[in-house]
Amino acid sequence: MAGKQQCRIEFRPAGKVVQVPEGTTLLAAARRAGVHLPVRCDGRAACLMCKVMVLPEEQPLGEISLSAPGAAETRKLGLSLQEHIRLGCQARVTGDSIVRVPEDRLKAAIRKQMEQQNDDLSDW
Repeated sequence: MAGKQQCRIEFRPAGKVVQVPEGTTLLAAARRAGVHLPVRCDGRAACLMCKVMVLPEEQPLGEISLSAPGAAETRKLGLSLQEHIRLGCQARVTGDSIVRVPEDRLKAAIRKQMEQQNDDLSDW
Protein backbone atom coordinates (compact mmCIF):
# COMPACT_ATOMS: atom_id res chain seq x y z
CA MET A 1 0.00 0.00 0.00
CA ALA A 2 3.01 2.28 0.10
CA GLY A 3 2.75 5.22 -2.25
CA LYS A 4 -1.06 5.27 -2.40
CA GLN A 5 -2.72 8.62 -1.90
CA GLN A 6 -4.82 9.05 1.25
CA CYS A 7 -8.42 10.02 0.51
CA ARG A 8 -10.78 11.86 2.86
CA ILE A 9 -14.24 10.29 2.86
CA GLU A 10 -17.14 11.99 4.64
CA PHE A 11 -20.30 10.02 5.33
CA ARG A 12 -23.54 11.98 5.57
CA PRO A 13 -25.81 12.41 7.41
CA ALA A 14 -23.65 10.81 10.13
CA GLY A 15 -20.95 13.46 9.63
CA LYS A 16 -18.20 10.89 10.16
CA VAL A 17 -14.91 11.36 8.31
CA VAL A 18 -12.19 8.81 7.62
CA GLN A 19 -8.88 8.77 5.76
CA VAL A 20 -8.34 5.67 3.60
CA PRO A 21 -5.85 4.68 0.91
CA GLU A 22 -6.85 5.22 -2.70
CA GLY A 23 -8.54 2.08 -4.05
CA THR A 24 -10.41 1.28 -0.81
CA THR A 25 -14.06 0.34 -1.31
CA LEU A 26 -16.71 2.61 0.16
CA LEU A 27 -17.88 -0.37 2.21
CA ALA A 28 -14.44 -0.76 3.80
CA ALA A 29 -14.23 3.01 4.36
CA ALA A 30 -17.66 3.02 6.03
CA ARG A 31 -16.65 0.20 8.35
CA ARG A 32 -13.45 2.02 9.25
CA ALA A 33 -15.46 5.18 10.00
CA GLY A 34 -17.96 3.28 12.14
CA VAL A 35 -20.80 3.91 9.68
CA HIS A 36 -23.28 1.06 9.29
CA LEU A 37 -23.62 0.08 5.64
CA PRO A 38 -25.67 -3.13 5.44
CA VAL A 39 -24.38 -6.03 3.37
CA ARG A 40 -25.29 -9.71 3.19
CA CYS A 41 -23.26 -10.89 0.20
CA ASP A 42 -19.80 -10.19 1.65
CA GLY A 43 -19.15 -7.55 -1.01
CA ARG A 44 -19.94 -9.53 -4.17
CA ALA A 45 -22.57 -7.12 -5.59
CA ALA A 46 -25.31 -9.68 -5.01
CA CYS A 47 -27.54 -8.32 -2.23
CA LEU A 48 -27.74 -4.64 -3.31
CA MET A 49 -28.05 -3.59 0.33
CA CYS A 50 -24.98 -1.32 0.38
CA LYS A 51 -26.36 1.35 -1.95
CA VAL A 52 -25.05 4.86 -1.38
CA MET A 53 -25.48 8.16 -3.21
CA VAL A 54 -22.57 10.29 -4.39
CA LEU A 55 -23.81 13.61 -5.76
CA PRO A 56 -21.43 15.59 -8.01
CA GLU A 57 -22.56 18.95 -6.58
CA GLU A 58 -21.52 17.90 -3.06
CA GLN A 59 -18.02 16.77 -3.99
CA PRO A 60 -14.98 18.76 -2.82
CA LEU A 61 -13.70 19.20 -6.38
CA GLY A 62 -17.10 19.21 -8.06
CA GLU A 63 -16.59 15.77 -9.57
CA ILE A 64 -17.06 12.24 -8.33
CA SER A 65 -13.79 10.66 -7.21
CA LEU A 66 -14.73 6.98 -7.48
CA SER A 67 -13.77 4.16 -9.78
CA ALA A 68 -15.95 3.67 -12.84
CA PRO A 69 -18.75 1.14 -12.31
CA GLY A 70 -17.68 -2.38 -13.22
CA ALA A 71 -19.74 -4.94 -15.14
CA ALA A 72 -21.43 -6.41 -12.05
CA GLU A 73 -22.37 -3.02 -10.62
CA THR A 74 -23.64 -1.79 -13.99
CA ARG A 75 -25.73 -4.92 -14.47
CA LYS A 76 -27.20 -4.73 -10.96
CA LEU A 77 -27.89 -0.99 -10.77
CA GLY A 78 -28.78 -0.15 -14.38
CA LEU A 79 -30.43 3.26 -14.59
CA SER A 80 -29.82 3.93 -10.88
CA LEU A 81 -26.24 4.77 -11.85
CA GLN A 82 -27.60 7.87 -13.60
CA GLU A 83 -29.12 8.91 -10.27
CA HIS A 84 -25.63 8.72 -8.70
CA ILE A 85 -26.39 5.52 -6.81
CA ARG A 86 -23.41 3.23 -6.29
CA LEU A 87 -22.75 -0.02 -4.48
CA GLY A 88 -20.47 0.54 -1.51
CA CYS A 89 -18.91 -2.89 -1.97
CA GLN A 90 -17.90 -2.13 -5.57
CA ALA A 91 -17.11 1.60 -5.76
CA ARG A 92 -13.48 2.36 -4.94
CA VAL A 93 -12.26 5.78 -3.87
CA THR A 94 -9.89 7.65 -6.15
CA GLY A 95 -9.95 10.94 -4.23
CA ASP A 96 -11.77 12.87 -1.53
CA SER A 97 -15.50 12.17 -1.53
CA ILE A 98 -18.75 12.93 0.26
CA VAL A 99 -21.07 9.92 0.45
CA ARG A 100 -24.75 9.88 1.42
CA VAL A 101 -25.90 6.75 3.24
CA PRO A 102 -29.67 6.21 3.08
CA GLU A 103 -31.58 5.76 6.29
CA ASP A 104 -32.19 2.14 7.27
CA ARG A 105 -35.74 1.11 6.23
CA LEU A 106 -36.71 -0.13 9.68
CA LYS A 107 -35.41 3.03 11.36
CA ALA A 108 -37.24 5.15 8.78
CA ALA A 109 -40.51 3.31 9.45
CA ILE A 110 -40.11 3.70 13.21
CA ARG A 111 -39.19 7.38 12.87
CA LYS A 112 -42.23 7.98 10.67
CA GLN A 113 -44.53 6.24 13.15
CA MET A 114 -43.04 8.22 16.07
CA GLU A 115 -43.56 11.48 14.17
CA GLN A 116 -47.19 10.51 13.51
CA GLN A 117 -47.74 9.75 17.20
CA ASN A 118 -46.22 13.11 18.15
CA ASP A 119 -48.50 14.84 15.66
CA ASP A 120 -51.51 13.00 17.11
CA LEU A 121 -50.53 14.02 20.66
CA SER A 122 -50.08 17.66 19.67
CA ASP A 123 -53.82 17.80 18.86
CA TRP A 124 -54.60 17.44 22.55
